[in-house]
Amino acid sequence: MTGWFTQTIVETGRLPLFSMMAGLLLAFLFIRFSTRMIRAEVRWWPGNVTPGGLHVHHIVFGLVIVLVSGFSLVALADYHTPVANVTLAAGFGIGTALVLDEFAMVLYLRDVYWTSEGRASIDAVFAALAITVLFILGLHPVGLSGEFSDYAADRQLSTLVTAIVVLTVQYALAVVVLLKGKIWTGLIGLFVPVLLIVGACRLARPQSLWAHWFYRATPGKRQRSLHRERRYRDPVLNRKIRIQEAVAGRFDLDIRDDDTVSSSSNVQKWSKS
Repeated sequence: MTGWFTQTIVETGRLPLFSMMAGLLLAFLFIRFSTRMIRAEVRWWPGNVTPGGLHVHHIVFGLVIVLVSGFSLVALADYHTPVANVTLAAGFGIGTALVLDEFAMVLYLRDVYWTSEGRASIDAVFAALAITVLFILGLHPVGLSGEFSDYAADRQLSTLVTAIVVLTVQYALAVVVLLKGKIWTGLIGLFVPVLLIVGACRLARPQSLWAHWFYRATPGKRQRSLHRERRYRDPVLNRKIRIQEAVAGRFDLDIRDDDTVSSSSNVQKWSKS
């Protein structure tokens, strides 16, 4: 295992990237554990940070860490400082985890942390981890995976045009896939282009913009789309929700118009970290 890690991660220059992923994952698991302890009102856990009665959310700490680490990485990028690079990359991952864990709150501009909308934060973390893993495995997104390497070698106009056409087609397919509501297929397809072809050829999800634009006049396609959604996607979504709640806790609160949250019949003002 040590030999594989040295050859695959260290010698290929991916150690800072690996450190960022580790920081992201560990910080996310820790902050979710912390918020669950606070939510359960565990006495021995430190609880919220409230200097002067002001509740400081961990997104604030995440933003500070991201800014400091990111700036420092840029400042030290041209120097041979492997220890500093690894440490700062890990700090960037930690800060990113703290920010993305409250991504839903930034997205909705209200406290949806424990509501169903709060699952957007977990999706954001999973997406960040997936992208980082793909980079660690040596895969790169469309446009950064050597499309112009042939042109750099021969400097022929035809080679450049071919590369631009291929790149344009790939990005067009990615847009189609995203319009069809297939976020994960479009995201991973940027690294594995064959998935873009598959996603673009298959039916759109029933609630997607593509279905709204093109399936109104073809009710047969809409019915088939609804059938596939219930038969295939809903079971996968239920499994994903179970995994999310096993890691991050239950998203079982509902926000009312007066910005209170309710769980079952109880309504309470709350904060979580």
